[in-house]
Amino acid sequence: MTSSTRAGSPGAAVPVADVVRVRVPEPGLRQDVRAVKIVLHRELIRFWRDKLRMVSGLVQPVLWLLVMGTGLSNLMASGGAHGNIDLKTFIFPGVCAMSVMFTAMFSAGSIVWDREFGFLREMLVAPVSRSSIVIGKCIGGALVATLQGAVIVALAGLAGVPYDPVLILELLGLMFLGAFALTGFGVMMAARIKQMQSFFGLMQMAMMPMMFLSGALYPLNGLPAWLTVLTRFNPLTYAVDPLRQAVFSHLDLTPALRRTFNPGVTWNGWVVPVWLEILIVLGMGVGLMGVAIIEFRHSD
Repeated sequence: MTSSTRAGSPGAAVPVADVVRVRVPEPGLRQDVRAVKIVLHRELIRFWRDKLRMVSGLVQPVLWLLVMGTGLSNLMASGGAHGNIDLKTFIFPGVCAMSVMFTAMFSAGSIVWDREFGFLREMLVAPVSRSSIVIGKCIGGALVATLQGAVIVALAGLAGVPYDPVLILELLGLMFLGAFALTGFGVMMAARIKQMQSFFGLMQMAMMPMMFLSGALYPLNGLPAWLTVLTRFNPLTYAVDPLRQAVFSHLDLTPALRRTFNPGVTWNGWVVPVWLEILIVLGMGVGLMGVAIIEFRHSD
């Protein structure tokens, strides 16, 4: 920085500092990609440093798997109703989906936290597109949720699920896809919410029906007509079923047991193929993220 002089009074010279020019990067694809990476990296750092969040996010899925699964297995065994299948094996895919659902929703809730403390405003005034912030949030939240779900996958042996490398890769890929859609849903809801209490209340109201209507804890066949319709409109249904199809494809079961515990998702008697369910989940994730981007463009 250089200085010059300015006349302040007769016979005196006052030094004046030159203004330092700050160069702001031009908005563009390169800056947006960098913004996505930074937001993603921030999500990973926050998750890694919050050990309490990591532990608390595992408590409920582990309880469902080990406590409820064992209790149901003993109940079914006493009635001789389920042959050689462990009920923990059946609910294991649902517990994987539930694990990523809770983590993905809470990751999206960090937007409300950032808004309350003013950090979100700093990100919104940065010379990057707001869509890059949303994309980074969705990918970062999905990755964090998948890492949390990987701990549940590590418990597969306790549920009678084989440690097959192909199966593990399938489960992780499907969990990431489901977590991406759920994070997009959470970010869309958090885009206009200004208080953390309101966000958690809304998420609890949405997550519980989604969980119980997804087939995570019971087969979707033989339900009353009104309940069947609700399960088919539940987006989490199409995230749980591919996980169960992947697990059951690696189990040696009789056709009768497979029809009972792995009936798949049907539309008016037509069994929805797994590839279509994956496309539905992917389409929902992209669509919800698009709505979140639109809302962020109009937020302050």
